[in-house]
Amino acid sequence: MNNFWEGAEVISSYSRADALADGVLVDVSELAREAGFKFPVALTSAVYSDCVAWDNAKEKAYQDESGRLWDIFTMALYTIRKGKGSNTDTILFSVLRIPRGGKRPQKVDLRMVIGPGDTPEPVITVMFPEED
Repeated sequence: MNNFWEGAEVISSYSRADALADGVLVDVSELAREAGFKFPVALTSAVYSDCVAWDNAKEKAYQDESGRLWDIFTMALYTIRKGKGSNTDTILFSVLRIPRGGKRPQKVDLRMVIGPGDTPEPVITVMFPEED
């Protein structure tokens, strides 16, 4: 049987590298390695904006972007370790973060997906549950 897609013209493709270059994904791999992740990690721009981005000059809480990112890593790793042995590529977890203009932490649900990136090598993407 012939391959249906053999010789088909590629109309459009959008790689992980494209998403990182466009700012759709934010690479946080360097700090993720320090936290204990073995694979490259990226957050969607929506998660980064809502859960990490912070301007100490404008906001009056004692936190910073690095600390907010560490909160995500800590809760993700805790959830991974708690569910050790499960065979899934998707992990749901929650993190507390202070919203912009807010004073009290609020729970935010996140989804972490591990799979191949532009190559067969595994990568991790953290997103909101409703994001693809």
